Amino acid sequence: MRTTKALLLSSIVLLATSSGCTTTTGGVTLRPDGTPGPQECSEEAKRMMRALKLHVGDAAWVDLDANQLDAKQLTLYDGPIESILKDDFGTLESTTRLYGQVWTSGAQVVIRYYEAHPPDSEKFPICAVARLSRDQMRKRPESKPGMAILDGSTAAAYVVDAFR
Repeated sequence: MRTTKALLLSSIVLLATSSGCTTTTGGVTLRPDGTPGPQECSEEAKRMMRALKLHVGDAAWVDLDANQLDAKQLTLYDGPIESILKDDFGTLESTTRLYGQVWTSGAQVVIRYYEAHPPDSEKFPICAVARLSRDQMRKRPESKPGMAILDGSTAAAYVVDAFR
């Protein structure tokens, strides 16, 4: 009888994990489609952004991938990313590096930035996302799982107070 209960419990756990329940990767809860769920911005990042005069909604252009500047088609993979500011951003000067994470599982690429590294300074926490209007963060049809091909290599980085 114990074996039957153990098998039943194992089957329920397996079914729940394969039926679209959310999972957690690196502290970020993933939605059933693999895109990141909501995430709070740390108090330290909020304090730093206030000190840098970065306000929710402020934006600046970025080269999405420091290794693929000015590409007509950009290939991104799930995982870490290093972007470069093309414009000044609050008190951050252009050429500041933004470090974050890329998710390619959904219809559109999601990029969240967690750190900034200005020239001649230390890294510090921020909260920003890469965005483009008119579906320009949408993956090209030939994109394979775990990667995304985008038209163009720039986007706007927007300051946020939480990731939604």
